[in-house]
Amino acid sequence: MRQTIRDLDASRIREVANAAMGRDDVLAFWFGESDEVTPDFIREAAIRSLRDGETFYSHNLGLPELREAIARYASGLHGPVAPARIAVTSGGVNALMLAVQALVDPGDRVVAVTPVWPNLTAQPLILGAALVCVPLQPVQGRWTLDLPALLAAITPATRLLIVNAPNNPTGWTLTRPEQQAILDHCRRTGTWILADEVYERLFYAAEGACAPSFLDIATAQDRLVVAHSFSKSFLMTGWRLGWLVMPEGMEADMAKLIEFNTSCASVFTQRAGLAALAGADEVTPRVVRHLRDCRDRLVAGLQALPDVELASPPGGMYAFFRVPGQGDSLALARRLVEEAGLGLAPGRAFAPEAEGWLRWCFASRDPRRLDQGVQRLAAWMRR
Repeated sequence: MRQTIRDLDASRIREVANAAMGRDDVLAFWFGESDEVTPDFIREAAIRSLRDGETFYSHNLGLPELREAIARYASGLHGPVAPARIAVTSGGVNALMLAVQALVDPGDRVVAVTPVWPNLTAQPLILGAALVCVPLQPVQGRWTLDLPALLAAITPATRLLIVNAPNNPTGWTLTRPEQQAILDHCRRTGTWILADEVYERLFYAAEGACAPSFLDIATAQDRLVVAHSFSKSFLMTGWRLGWLVMPEGMEADMAKLIEFNTSCASVFTQRAGLAALAGADEVTPRVVRHLRDCRDRLVAGLQALPDVELASPPGGMYAFFRVPGQGDSLALARRLVEEAGLGLAPGRAFAPEAEGWLRWCFASRDPRRLDQGVQRLAAWMRR
């Protein structure tokens, strides 16, 4: 086993969850997924595909009709995106790993904005890159970007910038001026950008709004790869279906990489993706409205607790908060499971600077579960 792999931290989210698996007395909010099942019409599309015998390989880059549908979907949100720039992947995680494999050699300098979902910092390390983290800064519970510090960290020696916005776990979202400044700077330094924008539709600034995307301002020739997933805004976490938007001319090499990783996404899953996109106007706005209500309900409950540090996140599906007097977030998360029957993700899982914080996924089909969770936390704090 490579020493690099041995040195990787195991998921601290899984560590907490695994310790409580099988316990029906724990309210679990640790994973980043809704507890609402995928809509029937999406599931039925996959069932029809299986009944029709679609159990064979597809093109490495995905079914042509799915690539075209994704391109139309992306174009409707961000302006023209050609189908040739789309690669269908076996989940958002796979999309991100493929992008890093395509762009990073051992020893390359990679900059990442943290706190962030730990896969995004583990992937360049797995490939032997030198990782530099630029932390967001909490100001009264709201995490903000030190833009001058980020730009200073991106030099001509920087091969890749990884940025996730809307952000997991903090909900931080890039502004358009910040995005433009980052893109302009990376053009000057020759640095690639890998933008994880899987939460772009889970954005609460205005009804029907989409979070600012690098695709809004970049050209098809820019050194930009954008990763997406069907998981969040289509309630399809378990399907493992995602996509990449690539620059022009990258598709042949990406097809090779997909062949050597997974060969292709399963056809019946891609049929489900086609159905999801056809019903996007039905599914996603309802999901976003529900999540906004859940966010507002949970944030109000947490802000009512004494000295809890928290700001309402503008995007994503998480409340990221700090309980006074608690420094070790992993120990705290374990205590909350054992002593309060409450399952949350420890902040340390996302970066050292998030130590002492907790992530609470508010994507709950029944918002009353959120109320019950707050009550359990309040009772634990009183004790």
